[in-house]
Amino acid sequence: MNDRIRAREVRLVGEDGQQIGITLLPDALDMARDAGLDLVEVADKANPPVCRIMDYGKYKYEAAQRAKESRRNSTNIIVKEMKYRPKIGPGDFGTKTRKVRSFLEEGYKVKVTIMFRGREVQHPELGRRILDDISDEVEDVAKVEVYPRLDGRNMVMVLGPVKMKKKPRKPTAREARQAAEEPAATDTAN
Repeated sequence: MNDRIRAREVRLVGEDGQQIGITLLPDALDMARDAGLDLVEVADKANPPVCRIMDYGKYKYEAAQRAKESRRNSTNIIVKEMKYRPKIGPGDFGTKTRKVRSFLEEGYKVKVTIMFRGREVQHPELGRRILDDISDEVEDVAKVEVYPRLDGRNMVMVLGPVKMKKKPRKPTAREARQAAEEPAATDTAN
C-alpha cells in the first residue's frame, strides 16, 4: 500500500475500475494522493504488479462486514453426547433416552456412546441392542447418521435431527384477546 510498494512501474486501475495503463510508481502515487485515496497493490505476482486507487480503510471495513455476514449465515452444528452402559436399568434408559429426544428436537446432533468395562467388551451385541432400542425410541425425530461401530472399549452411534414441519405457534394471551375482540368490533360496525 502506498509507499510500501517496491515495483518501479505498475499497471494502474482507477477508483471506478477503469484501466489507466502502465505508469511509473511515483506518478501513480501522485494520482492517488490527488484523489485523496490510497494506492493498493492487488496483484503482486503480475508483471508489472497491478495497483488500484481506492480508499483502503473503506475496503477493509467492507471486507470485515462481508466476513461477519458470512459467519452469521453459516450454521454451527453442536454435537451433544449421551453415555450408556450395557447393564443400564429401564428407568435410567428411559431418562437418558428422553434427554436424547429433547436434544434432537432442539436441532442438535447426538453422539450415543456405550461404554464397556472389563469383560463386557466381549459382548458387543448387548451394546448393539441398546443402540437399536434408542434409535427405535427416537425414530420419529432422528435419523442414524453414523451406524453403531466399536471404537476401542466404546460403541458409538451418531443421530441427527430430522427436518420437521414447524408446529403452529400457540398464540400469546394478548394475541388471543385481540383475535377475540376483532370479530366483535366488526359486528358492531355493521
